[in-house]
Amino acid sequence: MANPTLQQPSFLLANLKADATTKPLLQRCQDLVKIIDEYPAKELHLIFPWLVESVFGSLDGVIAGWNLRFLHSRSNEYNIVMDFLNPRYGPMMKLVYKLQAEEYKYEIPINYLPGPVKACIQEGVLPDCPLFHNKLQFPLSGLLTLNIAFNPFEFFMFNFAYCLITPKVRLSLLSHSTDSAYFVLVDTYLKYFLPTEGSVPPSPFSDSRGSVSAPSPRSSSVSFASYGIHSPSLLKHHIFHQPSVNADPAAQEIWRSETLLQMFVEIWLHHYSLEMYQKLQSPQVKEPFSPTEEHVLVVRLLVKHLHAFSNSLKPEQLSSSPSAHSHTHTSPLEEFKRSVPRFVQQKLYLFLQHCFGHWPLDASFRAVLETWLSYIQPWRYTGEKANPQPDQNRTVPEKWESFVHENLLMYTKLFQVFLNRAVRTDLVNAKNALMVFRVAKVFAQPNLAEMIQKGEQLFLEPEHVLHHRQPRGYLTPGQGGSYLSSRQRVVTDMVFKVKSHVYGLEGQDCQYKQMFGTELRGALNQGQLNQLISNLGSLEDDGNSKQLPDCVQSENGLILTDLGRRQIINGLRRFDIHYQGDPELQPIRSYENALLVRLFYRISSLINERFGRHMNALCSRPDFLGRLSRHYLTNLDSTTKLKHSPMSRRMLERSQRPRLSLRPLASYRTILLLLLFYVFGSLLSLGPISSTVLLLAGGFLYGLLMTLFADKLKTH
Repeated sequence: MANPTLQQPSFLLANLKADATTKPLLQRCQDLVKIIDEYPAKELHLIFPWLVESVFGSLDGVIAGWNLRFLHSRSNEYNIVMDFLNPRYGPMMKLVYKLQAEEYKYEIPINYLPGPVKACIQEGVLPDCPLFHNKLQFPLSGLLTLNIAFNPFEFFMFNFAYCLITPKVRLSLLSHSTDSAYFVLVDTYLKYFLPTEGSVPPSPFSDSRGSVSAPSPRSSSVSFASYGIHSPSLLKHHIFHQPSVNADPAAQEIWRSETLLQMFVEIWLHHYSLEMYQKLQSPQVKEPFSPTEEHVLVVRLLVKHLHAFSNSLKPEQLSSSPSAHSHTHTSPLEEFKRSVPRFVQQKLYLFLQHCFGHWPLDASFRAVLETWLSYIQPWRYTGEKANPQPDQNRTVPEKWESFVHENLLMYTKLFQVFLNRAVRTDLVNAKNALMVFRVAKVFAQPNLAEMIQKGEQLFLEPEHVLHHRQPRGYLTPGQGGSYLSSRQRVVTDMVFKVKSHVYGLEGQDCQYKQMFGTELRGALNQGQLNQLISNLGSLEDDGNSKQLPDCVQSENGLILTDLGRRQIINGLRRFDIHYQGDPELQPIRSYENALLVRLFYRISSLINERFGRHMNALCSRPDFLGRLSRHYLTNLDSTTKLKHSPMSRRMLERSQRPRLSLRPLASYRTILLLLLFYVFGSLLSLGPISSTVLLLAGGFLYGLLMTLFADKLKTH
């Protein structure tokens, strides 16, 4: 009687696989809703890995799944997918919680884990993230195919996070990643499991035995020591905790939030360790992982939400002491909010440092830049609606000084790396110049430079300061306390935090280069920085971009200043470029007939050489005949055009010498107009000679009128 029961799940899975190729998505989702509601967890357990793979795709990228990264709101399937995967009421999450209550496990090969995590496991060392502790599975075939056993929620979140970095063929070249179903789902999951207001919603689904409990911290999986692999002598303190079943309900619910954040950070950011990054400096070493622009945009979404999540702590909660004595008075969610920045910092720092050094020198770097600027400006995500100060004059509040000090390298080291990158960037491109302006504008905020400089001074304090570091508790001398003032104790603690931050991210042998040191000042001094801000600021003003470069007037004409040269190099201003040589010798244009240009040049040159003195005499007359001669024999626009760029006085005099120019007759446009004029004259029974006389008479009358009314036209 047991055989039919055992065979039923296989029939269920076979039917679902068959329906996946024949039924539309809406009908398949409707069938899955009924199956999840009606079937017990024992039977759903076998279809869960297949269902996750069919939604998110396989880890190797062969199976595309539902293509969440390329599914947009314009698609008819968008709402179906969003409802099915909704974290609050979606059938998929109901299935996860249903399996979670039965404590099922699902294995992932360690080859799909981030590089540093996989390296730790292969070397027999526990990874620093507790997410991978006590989960290693040793198959009978040996150590070559190690697996990690995840519970249903961890397995689901791993595949959801891994979907972003799985190489897939782009289906739509016009897609925008911030409008995709995947991007919106990430935002929805972050807001649900890391709420900025209120607490984490309790699980809306439960089985017949009661509410879903958190996973036990002790797993039945085999430990490292059991198979002869050396375990570390000292285990790092777990920032996150996994409460037992008997813990309070708030602690039971917070583990989902911790798991979500750990999975996102590990899968999206933890691809570089400090040792691995140092090896990458060698050109012979191949990159282990190269993020895409879509990947960076999702990371920026994560950074912005984590700031909002951490900043949602109330002032009284934020000011309370984080010591062990205060843990009984704070909820697990409040502790979680405090620990978030420290958990993300190191992995994000290495991720950004790698992107700064390896990203192509094009405008797509804007995604990396904005991710960095979002992290170093947490005051932008406080949720405060009132903003009495304009953005350009907003002062960084003093309460953020500790954040700046504890993230010093995020400001100083990455700024220096960005400068090295900016030097090699084509700043003539307005998009690249705008990125430099964005960084300059952020670091020009009042108080920020002073906070960074103070953090550098704290790091450069002598080492003996740490030897006198006092405990954080305020003890009396009889209890082992110190007579040192609280001010000295605070400064000492700040020195310790800054040094711990720098050494933790760069190693004990790091060579710190000051952001406000003489070496860096010699590369982008204050005057140049202010000038750069003013120059790049003109990009936002169309009027400024039409002004001439900065020049000084000399006896030989306009001469560019150093500022003018920088304006031209960066594409901020330019001259109205015109040909400044002999107008008769300028290159033949595409709208001119080359044969006629050369012919008319020879004819006009002969006339000018023979009658040049007479032309000068006529144009020098102050009477009406002289004015009429100047109209025909000089270039009236030469003086106005040639003022737009530097030129010598000799060239100016040569261009203003009276002479006859027949080159306009070589233009195809002029030839066409003359041809039409003669055709029109033939229709009026006018011969070629009569038409020519009429044309010359009209030209003479036009010149006569222009000479008579020239003064009136100038006044108007």
